[in-house]
Amino acid sequence: MVWLIIPTYNESENIKALVLEILRVMADVRIVVVDDNSPDGTADIVAGMAQNDGRIHLILRLEKLGYATAIVTGLRYALDHRAEFLGHMDADFSHDPKWLPELLQALQGGADVALGSRYVPKGGVKGWSFFRQALSQGANLLVRTLLGLSVRDCTSGFRLYRREALKRLPLERLRLEGYGFLYLSTALAVWNGLSVAEVPIVFTERRQGKSKLSRRIVREAAVALVKTFVWRHTGRWLGRPLME
Repeated sequence: MVWLIIPTYNESENIKALVLEILRVMADVRIVVVDDNSPDGTADIVAGMAQNDGRIHLILRLEKLGYATAIVTGLRYALDHRAEFLGHMDADFSHDPKWLPELLQALQGGADVALGSRYVPKGGVKGWSFFRQALSQGANLLVRTLLGLSVRDCTSGFRLYRREALKRLPLERLRLEGYGFLYLSTALAVWNGLSVAEVPIVFTERRQGKSKLSRRIVREAAVALVKTFVWRHTGRWLGRPLME
């Protein structure tokens, strides 16, 4: 059984359709929506669905605590419920649920981590400008180069883990959000000797609602990359540590 974490903030236009599509594609699944008290009623929609289907779970947090901590909270909840396979995806249909069986198949084939990858053969992106694609690919190249990684899509937010593999990663110690959390969790998997399989997916720009990407998140990711590079080479953090 797969436990799937979906962090949400103002995703009322997408969440019901997404949950139903996940359940259609993969019946043997548990969906954990971690909502940061969305003012648009996202949590109310999920709560209503959960009343009628035991496969749906809602964790409602009373304030906006952020993407990374929502993922960690959901993963911890799944581990506490003895999940064998668990992971996370976005709530906006950028990650099509149809790829979930292939991610699971990669784990069943022996991988510790299965990433939905845009940047391997047969993977791709739809709905992005040339500039945004170049920015994303350039960022991944920089991450791979500075952190010594071979994974092509280090910032993928669509991934599954084996239970025992995830328990080896100190994700709860990371103190950053957004892209920084994603590439650092990828790096930690590699540095801890986990096998990472990249499953090709086509990432599609969100259908409804507003993107959560901001200049602050991009800036945080860039600063975190420099700090991590220095830490890997000197054993010291510049300023506030990214892991506690």
